Amino acid sequence: MRSYRADRRHFLAGSTALGSVLALAPVAAARPATPAYAPAPGVNRAPLAPQPFYALPVGAIRPAGWLRRQLEIQAAGMGGRIDETWPDLGPDSGWLGGKGESWERGPYFLDGLVPLAWMLDSAPLKAKAQKFIDWTLDNPAPNGMIGPRSNDDWWPRMVMLKVLTQYHELTGDKRVIPVMTNYFHHQLAEMSGRPLRDWGRSRWQDEVVSVIWLYNRTGDARLLELARLLKQQGYDWQGLFGPNYPYRAKTVKTEVGLDKTGAEGTANGLADHAQSLHGVNNAQALKASPVWAVVSGSAEDREAIHTQLAILDRYHGLPIGIYSADEHLAGRSPSQGVELCAIVEAMYSLELALAITGDGALGDRIERIAYNALQATFSDDMWAHQYDQQPNQIRCAHEKGPWTTNGPEANLFGLEPNFGCCTANFHQGWPKLIANLWMASAEGGLAATIYGPCEVATTVAGVPVKLREETGYPFREQIVIHVDPARPHRFPIALRVPGWAKGARIRVNGKAMAEGTPGQFARIEREWRAGDRIELAFTAPPQRVSTPEGSFVEQGPLVFALPIEEKWQKLRDRGLTADWAVLPESEWRYALAEGAAIERVERPIGPVPFSRRSPPVVLVTQGRRVANWAEQDNAAAPPPAKAEVVGPPERIVLMPYAAPKLRITSFPLAAKT
Repeated sequence: MRSYRADRRHFLAGSTALGSVLALAPVAAARPATPAYAPAPGVNRAPLAPQPFYALPVGAIRPAGWLRRQLEIQAAGMGGRIDETWPDLGPDSGWLGGKGESWERGPYFLDGLVPLAWMLDSAPLKAKAQKFIDWTLDNPAPNGMIGPRSNDDWWPRMVMLKVLTQYHELTGDKRVIPVMTNYFHHQLAEMSGRPLRDWGRSRWQDEVVSVIWLYNRTGDARLLELARLLKQQGYDWQGLFGPNYPYRAKTVKTEVGLDKTGAEGTANGLADHAQSLHGVNNAQALKASPVWAVVSGSAEDREAIHTQLAILDRYHGLPIGIYSADEHLAGRSPSQGVELCAIVEAMYSLELALAITGDGALGDRIERIAYNALQATFSDDMWAHQYDQQPNQIRCAHEKGPWTTNGPEANLFGLEPNFGCCTANFHQGWPKLIANLWMASAEGGLAATIYGPCEVATTVAGVPVKLREETGYPFREQIVIHVDPARPHRFPIALRVPGWAKGARIRVNGKAMAEGTPGQFARIEREWRAGDRIELAFTAPPQRVSTPEGSFVEQGPLVFALPIEEKWQKLRDRGLTADWAVLPESEWRYALAEGAAIERVERPIGPVPFSRRSPPVVLVTQGRRVANWAEQDNAAAPPPAKAEVVGPPERIVLMPYAAPKLRITSFPLAAKT
């Protein structure tokens, strides 16, 4: 059993380790420092289409408050130290010139480690990242190819290119532009004889992001030629999501030939039909249409993401803002899972799409995923994670589950349950969210696109501007933004008003502004002076949402769940971490009592923001025990349409979804008696 004391010792040990990581590890050779104020990004270079928003350079936004604490937990756990205990990222990594793992895991790790290290200004974490980056930049092949010589797969290079773009924005390292240029020229020359395949064919849009980034800096016309070739050889995601969309139910192995493969990654698993059902591919494909719209200029391309999201919601949607995919699309049952890689990749895709479309509804979606699904799949100290999480998760054990194609270890907590891709890839989730809290607007101002405590240092029309956003959001409804330009300066600030808001109060220096319209951006243009203050309050009552798969409770961006008492059982030690089963020790079969009031109770935001031991907010309502709710495949069966309740109504306390690791999120509804 994993006791409270054991958990607390583990967490405090991680906190102590963070202090050691920040203070004692060796520092790499001197590199250009992050500027005090990040310059405002330029607009897209012609013939690329303009965007309403542009991401600020990585490093312009630093976390504060509970978000900084979350990053510190990540740095002290797997996010900052996984290379110390996992050989796939150890000193023999192929991305360090060794003979070890040489495919996607090194680039995946760096894709989150680079922004994490610089956001925390951690010299030791920067040094870890620098080793991989230096090897990549200093060892290209004569023909321009980068990365380990043991494989020539285009796919892992797509991830490393994202790493290099972030690193360049942070440091201005002069090696990056020529290395990327030479690599792209090499790829353009090679692709006619060595076209995209499997993962690269499904994820072509990720490379187009880096191609656009470089084109905006160099104007090299051959880059647009490469972008068109990537699109031509890549999978047609936009075409898939049409009136005849074929994947309308839980994937069955025999229907797509996955029963004929020994493991994911063999021939049938890499065929188009399996790739287009793959959850992570679909998450990365959310960016395909909007990213291509930057090249094509087509409004149809730009808006196609909404059709894609609507279809995924209709056939596979879960209450937490994302679809089921364990490992392939799996229908709407709340006992189906979703892979951690799909969560962080969906967040990144939506962050890009928000900038390209300017649609505030995508900000709502990002918050729904980030503030519910993301942290739900980690232990409090972020030293163990799941491959799959379930909204209705009644046990995490090494048993046959309701998975479409995953194995019996898919929802265990540990080092690399089921498959190690998420161990390397999860690191990007929190840092990239923070990097997109604010954006530059095409009209020469700034936009609050996602809400969370942070500090921003950038320039607007050449004037240095600092912003400080103080808030307990999403656990609180109030947000205060301090605006501090270096000198009085007139520019617009756009503030996203969430679509769920029933009330939106906006004040500037105590003076009420016009109330914002839910689902749109409220625009305030004025001469801003040091000490100006914007106050926001977005309100919405707790509400039950009824679906054919059960009812769930939400308030604002948060989904709430009934916690099940947990018994943590260590399965084996794994270096600095361990693998765990989590078994239930309390009843979980409850229905929500129809018509019962829901009371909101706020508590302090503790050192572990999403901990079940001290949740920052809970909802109190009534439930009744259900007699006809069974287990199925070692999981909760779908909630019964007609609940047979027993006993009197009971007081139940619902926590933010990410806090409990065993939980019920979708309930049957108990009719009034």
